Amino acid sequence: MHSATTATTAAPASAAAIPAVPERADWPAVAAAGLSTFCVVTSEMLPVGLLAPIADELRMSTGMGGLLLFVPSLVAALCAPLAVLWAGGADRRRVLCALLAALALANAASALAPNLPALLAARALVGFCIGGIWSIAGGLAGRLAPPAAVALATSVIFGGVAVASVLGVPLGAAIGALAGWRAAFGAMSALCLLALALNARLLPALPTTRSLRAPALMAALHSPGLRRGVVITLSLVAAHFMAYTFVRPLLETRAGFAGDWIGPLLFAYGVAGVAGNFVAGLGAARRERPVLLAIVAALALVLTLHAWLGDRQLAAGVLLLAWGLAYGGVSVSLQLWMLRAAPDAVEPATAWFVSAFNLGIAAGSLLGVPTVDALGLRANLLLAASCLVPAIAALLWPRGGRHAQGRAA
Repeated sequence: MHSATTATTAAPASAAAIPAVPERADWPAVAAAGLSTFCVVTSEMLPVGLLAPIADELRMSTGMGGLLLFVPSLVAALCAPLAVLWAGGADRRRVLCALLAALALANAASALAPNLPALLAARALVGFCIGGIWSIAGGLAGRLAPPAAVALATSVIFGGVAVASVLGVPLGAAIGALAGWRAAFGAMSALCLLALALNARLLPALPTTRSLRAPALMAALHSPGLRRGVVITLSLVAAHFMAYTFVRPLLETRAGFAGDWIGPLLFAYGVAGVAGNFVAGLGAARRERPVLLAIVAALALVLTLHAWLGDRQLAAGVLLLAWGLAYGGVSVSLQLWMLRAAPDAVEPATAWFVSAFNLGIAAGSLLGVPTVDALGLRANLLLAASCLVPAIAALLWPRGGRHAQGRAA
């Protein structure tokens, strides 16, 4: 698996590098890093399953609920590149644990927020933690596994993203239904503390050979493949979240599902997402471009069909499963794309990926606010599908120097 080799053997040039390549995979540590990504993505996505009760209690429109995703995503997009600079030469295990502690505090503050401004302030702190945790954890595969296992380790770490859809968002919705949305944020705070304890116990020391400087961070963008990856990430993620932010109203208002069906439906979506994560990871380990093309085409089809058939319960349910299967492979496929595009700059490439990913979430959730309020859910789905055009163009554009540093995809 060429991606694993390039990402690992070139690692000493990155800020997170260590001279020695691991002889065997440290799977408990990989799983702990995966739990970190689970916590940040669940914290970020938690309002999706709780949008209706939050909107009711805080007296805001459904469209305004998109701000609960927009604010942390925008902050994460700004902080991701800065996080690796802020971390400097500090041991990455200590940095990761400090950020998990801050994430626990942010979720506790969300649970106690008396009004929308206070909740948005707490969500901004969530965004800071997202940018840091994802940038650091996302680049750890090459430090915890030998070259032959890096692709699988990357899939496990980013499996936390898919599992967040399986367990995180549905469990949050279920807790919210039983005990209120504030209890869901409180439970998330407790889980972040558990993740902190496990990462402190299971991760090895992760010293750096040198601190990353701003010029090195910017130099990573000289890679044509990385710049193209940024465009693909922005387009794909914005399209998804322009629609997915309002998945609960889609299921309840358009399809007519009762509230107690939302948790099981989101759980099924997440199961499909986990399957998509590992299927796409195995495919992208060999050739990520065809995998990403398939994902983009599938999402465009699902969103378009949902606009016209989503008012029928059976169709809405089937399309939700297809949606989860397609989107589940996004994170791991894009991460592998970025690592191949800049194999000698693992942390900078991951930081730019996380920044673009969260900027896509922010753009999608923000675009959905006026669209849903002014034009409705169906129009929002069709506009979301149209946001995939730049991703398709970037994937189909002649590759040129795309893999000047690695094998053609």
